[in-house]
Amino acid sequence: MSGMAGKNAEYRTVSQAGFGEYTEKKSRFLGEIRHVESEEEAAAVVAAARKKYYDARHHCYAWILGPDGAQKKASDDGEPSGTAGIPILKVIDGAGLKNVVVVVTRYFGGTLLGTGGLVRSYTQAAQAAAANAQIARMCMCKVIRLQIPYGMLDKLLYYLREASIEPYEQEYTENVAMKITVEAERAEEICAGITSLTGGAARMETVEEGFYPLKEG
Repeated sequence: MSGMAGKNAEYRTVSQAGFGEYTEKKSRFLGEIRHVESEEEAAAVVAAARKKYYDARHHCYAWILGPDGAQKKASDDGEPSGTAGIPILKVIDGAGLKNVVVVVTRYFGGTLLGTGGLVRSYTQAAQAAAANAQIARMCMCKVIRLQIPYGMLDKLLYYLREASIEPYEQEYTENVAMKITVEAERAEEICAGITSLTGGAARMETVEEGFYPLKEG
């Protein structure tokens, strides 16, 4: 998951799909939101919804792609222009989400809803799906590989714990090696702290850089 995004250091996305439903005058609107990384992935989610709900009348959708949200698409899929795709897109945009697609499938209930009713229904179904999804904060990070002498391990682990950093891929050979993922803007400060803590004995190298999920808040 590497790659830079200019000044965009973080964005919010869906880490676990969400589903929601809204009913208006017997018309059922089934909403689904998923994380995607490309137009191909987004189109595949739409295609899967069409296949799953093959007997439904409309499969309206919208997506926003890229950490900067540069790629956007919305489709009314046969509904009156502007009553479905754009309202769904506004839900995604309003939630500040990127790299997501929302599909809202409609089963017609026999009563025409009018423009206002359609906008409300597609909006509500999209919001219900988003509300049930798990959200992750994707932050521009550096993956740093550390090597330190055994005798400094406890001190280092305490430092990392205090900095809310969880080490992983730990290896125990003649030294202790591990990886940490740190927000890019904190990396210099953290590395300087480790250098000071170990008296310069720690060896560090950045092995990857890109967007990684961090806890919300």
